[in-house]
Amino acid sequence: MEKEFLQMQKEIIMLLTLIAKRNMKQSEFIKELNTVGFGITKIANLIGTTPNTVNVALQRAKKKIK
Repeated sequence: MEKEFLQMQKEIIMLLTLIAKRNMKQSEFIKELNTVGFGITKIANLIGTTPNTVNVALQRAKKKIK
């Protein structure tokens, strides 16, 4: 029962992530998630990419600010 609940919770989180990132570029969404406190690995898991991709996107975002 607990395993089923955790699986449902993961699916809900993934659906909310899909809704939130509509009409956003991946790099913008990564930046937003990081801004609210999500770490690189968590972001990668949420959006279905690698931590390296997330890290590169964040580094590029920092360069644009400078």
